[in-house]
Amino acid sequence: LLLDDPQAHINAPAGTPWWREVTGACWSAPEGPRSDISARGDHPVTHVSWEDAQAFCSFTHTRLPTEAEWEFAARGKHKRAKYPWGNTATPNGQHQHNVWQGAFPFENTVEDGFLGTAPVDAFAPNGIGLYNMTGNVWEWCADGFGPLPAARHPPLRDPLGSADDSRKVIRGGSYLCHPSYCDRFYVHSRSHNTVDSSTGNTGFRIAA
Repeated sequence: LLLDDPQAHINAPAGTPWWREVTGACWSAPEGPRSDISARGDHPVTHVSWEDAQAFCSFTHTRLPTEAEWEFAARGKHKRAKYPWGNTATPNGQHQHNVWQGAFPFENTVEDGFLGTAPVDAFAPNGIGLYNMTGNVWEWCADGFGPLPAARHPPLRDPLGSADDSRKVIRGGSYLCHPSYCDRFYVHSRSHNTVDSSTGNTGFRIAA
């Protein structure tokens, strides 16, 4: 996000100069070959595609959560709240997750204390002990992205999403989310990406 850098607009999609391709970026070098994760062992992994996450799950005999499981976990004990901790973004003036503050994309005032990813336990856990269910990095889910199942009474139990094999659900928002551009940092928010895409603000958590 070096908007004052003359190279910042190289390999950037039209109209979105804050995105650009970084040759050689990967999970162990998130900002490219000159970066590493030696001081970020307690940060979420990034630059992991859905296919990469699936390979990790296969190796560790775990799996990605379904979208319904992810939302149930994110809500914790707050079944109707917008955030894992309630309905107020900054209760008592305290930030509860890592998102963008300031004027996106030109200035991040870093009021929450973090520019880029934060340690996974930087903020208090939700009511069932899970950390960073919103903000920090998007998280892959097992489901394909598509319309949600129709609401029913009683509600469906763990409804599965689309069978789409090319676009998979991501949940939770990230450190780049801001109300003016991407306000999808709520427990009900959803987005998607292609199975082979990796970005500096997408990671995953596993289920078993």
